[in-house]
Amino acid sequence: MAGLWCVVPAAGRGTRVGGDCPKQYLPLAGRPLIEHTLQRLAAHPRIAGLMVVLGAHDGRWPGTFAIGGKPVRTAIGGTERCDSVLAGLDALPAAVGEGDFVLVHDAARPCVRLADIDRLIERAGAAEGGLLGAPLRDTLKHADEAGRSERTEPRDRRWRAFTPQMFRRGALAGALRDAARRGVQVSDEAMAMELAGHAPLLVEGAEDNIKVTTAADFALAEFLLARTT
Repeated sequence: MAGLWCVVPAAGRGTRVGGDCPKQYLPLAGRPLIEHTLQRLAAHPRIAGLMVVLGAHDGRWPGTFAIGGKPVRTAIGGTERCDSVLAGLDALPAAVGEGDFVLVHDAARPCVRLADIDRLIERAGAAEGGLLGAPLRDTLKHADEAGRSERTEPRDRRWRAFTPQMFRRGALAGALRDAARRGVQVSDEAMAMELAGHAPLLVEGAEDNIKVTTAADFALAEFLLARTT
């Protein structure tokens, strides 16, 4: 399998962190969060280029054209994450064929391990697509409207979904368009593929591949960045 392009949706506002600055541009260990994520991805030898999908009025993007010798291109995203991913897929270079695999990775996951990307590419590439994740190990509760535990849910065969997720360009774009036509807002690429009748392979990855969502996550991500490769 030749080098893969990676679509990085970064058009969101990250409102749960608070403040006026979008989450992906907030400082993490002295640099914007998104810069750490892109550098981690570009460091992988199987990733050929990065397609960063920005908000329509993003004035903070530094205009980066390359990282680690890998090309960086940009596209304008939509209101929802799925819209931005589709925009990124459509903007990929013509050399990326409909049958070629592409990766999609959250801009707010700077700690992904290169070895996990290796495992995803090898295993999901042989299975027509898949995603990094981890089996659910905590006890799972169902809450009522007052925030009280109503019951304990089974955790057997439950997984937490991470990124990157990897699918063929044409199949993923088609699945995202079909979901939009049906009025279904998918939360990740695997959900779109599931709705299209596929069964993406779950590839276990390290649980420190955290998604930086709250202010407290920034301190944890800084700690992890110094200890993961």
